[in-house]
This record gives sequence, structure tokens and C-alpha cells, in this order.
Amino acid sequence: MDKASRLDFRESLPGADEYLALFETTGWKGEYHLSAENLHNAVRRSWYFVAAYDQDRLVATGRLVSDGVLHALIVDVIVRPEYQGQGLGSSIVRRLLDRCRQARIPDVQLFCARGKAPFYSRLGFVSRPEDAPGMDFRSA
Repeated sequence: MDKASRLDFRESLPGADEYLALFETTGWKGEYHLSAENLHNAVRRSWYFVAAYDQDRLVATGRLVSDGVLHALIVDVIVRPEYQGQGLGSSIVRRLLDRCRQARIPDVQLFCARGKAPFYSRLGFVSRPEDAPGMDFRSA
């Protein structure tokens, strides 16, 4: 039995400090320079959010940004390092995809961290060809 099957999955948002502590395990905080409150505001505006708890400890999350009809974007799939490689990330992503299927959203895209493409490929995601639509814009 994988570790994911023994955890408690919730759709309720964690507290700001609790989420920040998980977010900090990614190394992204230095890139985004967000306070716990700003980060929590971003998460609160998600279309759908799922979190995994080991007893009362937040160990993983994932969220969808969506219009609820046509497009959905998977972002911020985070699994505490000591819980990685045990099926938890896959379980989070499957829950996100299931929510999209329930809403009949035909276009599900993904924003993933550098080096994580092989993980998502195993779940059915494919890379866009270099000449495909889609670009990234970063403000200074």
C-alpha cells in the first residue's frame, strides 16, 4: 500500500503559515518573494484545491486555476521531500484531473517545475512541440 492511501485528503484551505511552510520546501519562495498572506490569497483564489495531511501535518497540495468551462491550469503541486516517491504526487494530480473531468473541462494545461516533466509524462501529459501555441511572460 502506498503512503498516499493512508493520508487524509481535504479540499479545505490550510492556514497561511501552514501553507507557507510547505511552499518553502520547494525553494520557490526566493523566486517569488511572497509573504504568507499574499501566498494564501493566491491559493484562496484557486478554482479547486486539494491538500493531503498525515494526521494534522500538511504534506502535499495541488491546485487548479480555471474558468470552470473551457480551460484549467494545474499549478503548485507540492509534496514534502520526505513524502516524495510514494505515490502522493500522482494521487494529488489524479484528483485535480478528476475534478476537471467532472466539470467536463476539455483543455487541461500544466505549469510544472524544471526537471519534473518525466513525472507528469507518466501521468499522461505530453510536452508541447516547440512551434505549438503557448508562451510565458514574466514581469520584472
